[in-house]
Amino acid sequence: MSSNKEKYIKRKVFKNTNSRISDKFVDAGLEEIRSCINCGTCSGSCPSGRRTAYRTRSVIRRALMGDESVLSDVSLWFCSTCYTCYERCPRNIPVTDMIIKLRNIAVEEAHIMDSHAGLSEMFYACGHGVPAHGDNNKQWRDLRESYGLPALPPTVHSFPKAVEDLQTLMKSTGFRKLMDNVKEIKAKRKAESQKEEEKK
Repeated sequence: MSSNKEKYIKRKVFKNTNSRISDKFVDAGLEEIRSCINCGTCSGSCPSGRRTAYRTRSVIRRALMGDESVLSDVSLWFCSTCYTCYERCPRNIPVTDMIIKLRNIAVEEAHIMDSHAGLSEMFYACGHGVPAHGDNNKQWRDLRESYGLPALPPTVHSFPKAVEDLQTLMKSTGFRKLMDNVKEIKAKRKAESQKEEEKK
């Protein structure tokens, strides 16, 4: 690593800003965010940015500045994790890993989108993002059988032991506790929001 890059990595970001997010990057071993020169190569090469309002450079810059609103910004979830930004970064900053870390922080602080939380719960319940079992999907099972196919495709639905193993693994990583915490925080925010509406 060049001494110039090390100089940027070791610096404090800005003395007058909240660097809690930046500190979490350092804790995760991603202090290279501090060597970002804000050149825009990440945004310019981003496939998602061509089709949405997502700007990688803006997200990284906001995180670097300690702007916590980046955690609740829906554009944080537009990254497709293709790693193009990382491959093209002139400073070799693991940009995609930074976005994933920001998403992890957002989930920890209950800024996960409801659709993503629902998908996570579904994955935990049945080991698959698109469940084929249950009453809601009887029509698809019937359709499969009408074509001579098994009612359930050969995915984890067909292997209950695999689902149990997955749930055990997810429990060991604290997933259940994390999602329960997310629900609790979201419920508190909703109650506070309703109180604010009633005051108006």
